[in-house]
Amino acid sequence: MRIGLLTGGGDCPGLNAVIRAIVRKGINQHRHELVGFRYGWAGMLSGDAVELTNETTRGILHRGGTILGTSRTNPYKEADGLDRMRATLELHRIDALIPIGGEDTLGVARRLTDDGIDVVGVPKTIDNDLAGTDFTFGFQTAVQIATDAIDRLHTTAESHNRVIVVEVMGRTAGWIAAYSGLAGGADVVLVPERPFDLDEICERLRRRQASGRTFSIVVVAEGATPKGGEATSAYADATDAFGHARLGGIAVELEREIEARTGYETRMTILGHVQRGGTPLAYDRVLGTRFGVAAVDAVTEGRFGKMVALRGTEIELVALDDALAAPKLLDTAFYETAEVFFG
Repeated sequence: MRIGLLTGGGDCPGLNAVIRAIVRKGINQHRHELVGFRYGWAGMLSGDAVELTNETTRGILHRGGTILGTSRTNPYKEADGLDRMRATLELHRIDALIPIGGEDTLGVARRLTDDGIDVVGVPKTIDNDLAGTDFTFGFQTAVQIATDAIDRLHTTAESHNRVIVVEVMGRTAGWIAAYSGLAGGADVVLVPERPFDLDEICERLRRRQASGRTFSIVVVAEGATPKGGEATSAYADATDAFGHARLGGIAVELEREIEARTGYETRMTILGHVQRGGTPLAYDRVLGTRFGVAAVDAVTEGRFGKMVALRGTEIELVALDDALAAPKLLDTAFYETAEVFFG
């Protein structure tokens, strides 16, 4: 078989581990040929492809990003998008496709399945918000980067008797904020699943000051919202090809409001894309490798319309429809565990 693969959406630590695994297992054990499409669905539309071999994927396991490049292209919003993708598949003699991506990339994959193209998906999102899988690769690396940053901010917050607001990624789910906040000893963690009351936050910070703790760390997911309000964006009406608003900037608003309401010197840090850059942790390299091996095995067995997933300690296949039914929101019990240590 000739199998095409691509990486779509935001880059993520562990993508190259998936690519390497698909190629290595596909060639060495199944005798497949592998073709990579550059820059996600944009490469499918334009026919921008490269042959993938053991040699061209050697030495990439530890590298961040993706050797294929990525984009947030929505081919179904492009003129004759489906016909152009069919033409690309025919030109490169592709029998099946393995897209590696999050909700949007796999949403396109599901539509392609409906249009008669054989697809097996690999879940990818550092937000860890895809249903059907317990964890996605890249999440643990993002949490570690955020935790390291919180550890460093503790020392400067304490030295200056400041409140420091740390903004992390998380559009609809607060997994990164909750995990890094718990691991980093944050005093307040704000997540999209729980709209916050700014008065309550300020009162909690006042209680800390009154008890002799003269600094505080507030961790906030970019998609967190005040009660009765909306997510904050510093980018006005900017949206991507899938209609998602470009978020970012909630920390700026919190910095201003907390200082105005409490009188405590407050500073903010937005970690942004540093969370998805650089070398993946061992956990994400291993999980990405397991996903890649399982995906190419599923293609070989003809089990299409599926997504590989981690369930407990096992890699399983779930229907793309089930994986995309709804975002996987932060577990209530986990947040309540983190909440024990707030304030």
